[in-house]
Amino acid sequence: MNKIKIYQVDAFTGTMFKGNPAAVCPLENWLPDDILQSVAMENNLSETAFFIKKNDKFLIRWFTPKVEMNLCGHATLAAAHIIFSEIDLNKKSIELHTKNNEVLKINKKNNILYMNFPSYKPSEIKDKYEELQLSLGLLPSIFLAYNYGVAVFNNEKDVTSIEPDFTKLENLPYDGIIVTAPGNNVDFVSRFFAPKLGILEDPVTGSAHCELIPYWSKRLKKKNLVARQLSKRGGELYCSELKDRVLIGGRAITYLSGSLYI
Repeated sequence: MNKIKIYQVDAFTGTMFKGNPAAVCPLENWLPDDILQSVAMENNLSETAFFIKKNDKFLIRWFTPKVEMNLCGHATLAAAHIIFSEIDLNKKSIELHTKNNEVLKINKKNNILYMNFPSYKPSEIKDKYEELQLSLGLLPSIFLAYNYGVAVFNNEKDVTSIEPDFTKLENLPYDGIIVTAPGNNVDFVSRFFAPKLGILEDPVTGSAHCELIPYWSKRLKKKNLVARQLSKRGGELYCSELKDRVLIGGRAITYLSGSLYI
């Protein structure tokens, strides 16, 4: 039986019980994939991050309760928070290497962790409006897509009022649907629904901002933006457009630490 350290971190917030909770498990070596998936399912959080340190290099993987993900923002932020606070206390910058050979650079500045992520520029889609209206209960003004679908609405009130039909959402050809609009007190707001991934509504979704940042940066003609995800828990993101990359910044706070016995 192996004893494995586990942490739970609230990401994209500096306040306990806000933001998006993620589990983080530092490992000495990779466990079998079915064990990693079972741990994520048992944790029952939107994502669990596993990482190993090998030759002074960090390797990271992410699992929802249902599937392994290619990229996850809030669980990356949570893992980086644990590395900075529990493992390499004096570091201000780290690199996380993904299964797909992506290198994610994270810098710590004034208690905010800035993640350097790929920029995904969504393209307009013109043939899904009827399905979106049935799925979301509201017709978006624009619909775009890259990895996720991006439904753009006119104002923050529209975004907060949406009550999705998750069965219809799951039938759309996207892993997740982002709904977004200009914010009242921030540059833009969003919500994120991903029933296909086992996540009805995600509290704060870093990877969604890989698509949101280039869209809103171009539309608002601003390089640096502040965003808020309007879930019940809520979260703040500090964003920058860097052409082929984006910076996604946020705070994180440790909720618990313990051990798994596998």
